[in-house]
Amino acid sequence: MRIECGKISRTFIAGPTLKVAAALAIGVGLTAMNTRADVAQLTPEAAQAMEKMYGGDPDGAIAMLHTYEAAHPNDPLPFTIEAEARWWKMYCDASDIKWGLFDSQKRGKKPEDDSYFTLADHVIQLAQAAIAQHDTSENHLYAGIGYALRTRMYGLRNEYRIAAKNGVAARTEFIRALELDPNNADASVGLGFYNYYVDTLSPIVKVLKFFMGIPGGNKEEGIKQIQVGVEHGVLLAVDARFYQARNFRTYEQRYEEALAIAVPLTTRYPHNPLFLLLVGNLNIELSRKPKAAEYFNAVLNLPALVPPPGGCSGGMCDACSAHLRVLAQTFLDSIR
Repeated sequence: MRIECGKISRTFIAGPTLKVAAALAIGVGLTAMNTRADVAQLTPEAAQAMEKMYGGDPDGAIAMLHTYEAAHPNDPLPFTIEAEARWWKMYCDASDIKWGLFDSQKRGKKPEDDSYFTLADHVIQLAQAAIAQHDTSENHLYAGIGYALRTRMYGLRNEYRIAAKNGVAARTEFIRALELDPNNADASVGLGFYNYYVDTLSPIVKVLKFFMGIPGGNKEEGIKQIQVGVEHGVLLAVDARFYQARNFRTYEQRYEEALAIAVPLTTRYPHNPLFLLLVGNLNIELSRKPKAAEYFNAVLNLPALVPPPGGCSGGMCDACSAHLRVLAQTFLDSIR
């Protein structure tokens, strides 16, 4: 899909984290896993960058996006995808096993956070400029994405009040996007993540609602809205699948359904260790230890995770890959 004269003709969303602010964070989806004839497609540049990112090479995706950004400085899409690529690197760094579950864990501020926030702010600025020219569903979607990008980082850092403030701003933009186009699947999913987490994490959110007056949510409605992205998201299907599966595992204990949702990620992106770890974890929850071991061994055997002569450059072959190897081995040791 393309942008002309500031008019955004494609959809995109950015992804959630584990606790309160996860409620308010939205993420990039899987292109071409689910398509409809009435949904416009990505530009080739965007599709290639996302394939590389979700294929386990966020650094390679970022390098591609810098060229895209230089050629399209008023287009929020490449800046949004770059922020998403940086997010997955941070997700990897923050990942751990807690109570037998693989997920990102809370952390403090880090130097790389600044460049991430700069990208999120730039997406918001570009979207607002586009709205001034064209009050479209897509433009409001991008504004919501920018706020959601900020939200999840504040959530990862336990800065809940400012996370909630940005999350409510994102919600407002997604609602407006749906008012303008009820068929905007990605905006539906953005709202769905808000609804799900605000309701699921209600003991925490109640405190914020009391002090800040943030809107409530509806878990069941959120699940339905997220599923829209799984089935119809243009740029949302990856994160819709990943987080729907993770939510069914963590909060609902619906392990069979979670596995059915997550397996297509490993089928399409067999070299992404984060997806492999999630599916392996789900097999443990279903007491399928031999099958779980296959996924953990797949992580250990990924070519990108084996340091080549002279060291690593780009891709997951860095401190992140070493960290994920440790997690995979920890899981294997736990089921022997």
